[in-house]
Amino acid sequence: MSHYNLILVVLGVAILAVAWLPSLLKQYPLSYPILFVGLGMLVFGLPLGLPNPDPVEHSTFTMHLTEICVTVALTGTGLKIDRRFSLWRWRAPLQLVLVLMVITIAVFAVVAWKLGGLLPASAVLLAATLAPTDPVLAGDVQVGKPGEGGEDNVRFSLTGEAGLNDGLAFPFVHLALVLVATTSLQLGQELVHWAWLDVGYRTGMGILGGWLAGWVLALLIFDLPHRIRISPEAYGFVALAVTLTAYGLTELVHGYGFLAVFVAALTLRAHERSHEYHTEMHEFTDQLERLLIVVILILFGGAIVRGLLGPLTWSGAALGLFLLLILRPLGGILTLGRSRVTWPERLVISFFGIRGIGSFFYLAFALHEASFAEGRTLWAITGFTVLASIVLHGVLATPVMDWLDRRHGRPTAVELEKQHQQEQPAS
Repeated sequence: MSHYNLILVVLGVAILAVAWLPSLLKQYPLSYPILFVGLGMLVFGLPLGLPNPDPVEHSTFTMHLTEICVTVALTGTGLKIDRRFSLWRWRAPLQLVLVLMVITIAVFAVVAWKLGGLLPASAVLLAATLAPTDPVLAGDVQVGKPGEGGEDNVRFSLTGEAGLNDGLAFPFVHLALVLVATTSLQLGQELVHWAWLDVGYRTGMGILGGWLAGWVLALLIFDLPHRIRISPEAYGFVALAVTLTAYGLTELVHGYGFLAVFVAALTLRAHERSHEYHTEMHEFTDQLERLLIVVILILFGGAIVRGLLGPLTWSGAALGLFLLLILRPLGGILTLGRSRVTWPERLVISFFGIRGIGSFFYLAFALHEASFAEGRTLWAITGFTVLASIVLHGVLATPVMDWLDRRHGRPTAVELEKQHQQEQPAS
């Protein structure tokens, strides 16, 4: 019981901090995820008798907790994008997902296999796990609330990429599962099966299921007679309904639920685009997402101090740094070479390939589905890469984005906050 009460105190303090810290830290080169990882390391490092938050030992819990967090984050991500979808308007995030992510997975898998010493299936799994950028921890470099406007190329590209690639990386996780369970004699047949099922069918069902869920929910929310419409007080619950319905139904027909949730949110946002409902929905998902982030980051910090990075080797650490500092930046610059974004914007987009909670889910899912001999090594490399991303990108996000805003004559986040505070009394 004493451990239970201690956990309640830690969570209470952490939740209070996550409500207060983001606005406080806007003017400093520091992000609140860094602090919560540190809090987890402190709490679990003390001799309090707390259980070991080992993601391998508690693989099912890890998988479902991170799954819920990413799903909620994808809803909020889709709702806050003001730009209407079209292949031309979305060409930058589509290039980052369909070209850069695929190239990243291929190159990183080969490097992890040939130079990192991992088995082929483990190398592909690690590449698929770390290739997608994260919609959860990337708030400092993403677009603002629905209807705020000012969606510059950098924030829009990073937001759209984070929303799309958490679903489109899934085929490569399934490819790793195919490789680990298939003999060389069956490989050709299994790859054909993987291509039509895991790449074609599941992706198509993710897009179709998300569009249908978003369209039906939009009709229920906006087009019913006024007397039987959903009450404004329930807007937050409807946001959760969109998330769970789109995800659950799509997964039932074996589509990619992450992709469906993002598409459903975009479809819903496209209907009655200026309705205040979208802001209410986004606020609810944002608060729920932060609550889940608190729990996951504290457990992540606890896992680190309890030995998560124990199997990490110099070559494993080098793989993570290679991805963050060389492969993603260089690949992003080359991928966006013919786009209309300016060179400074291209550099920022390419650098901020933030890794986070989505990587934890993919790895937990794969290790729950099949046995990988190098499972703990994969967790060590993934944990190190995510930790490095949290620290590196968390420290640089505010100064880099402020520099970019000033360069383009836009107010910085702190200046916008001050302007908003000055306008409040007048309103």
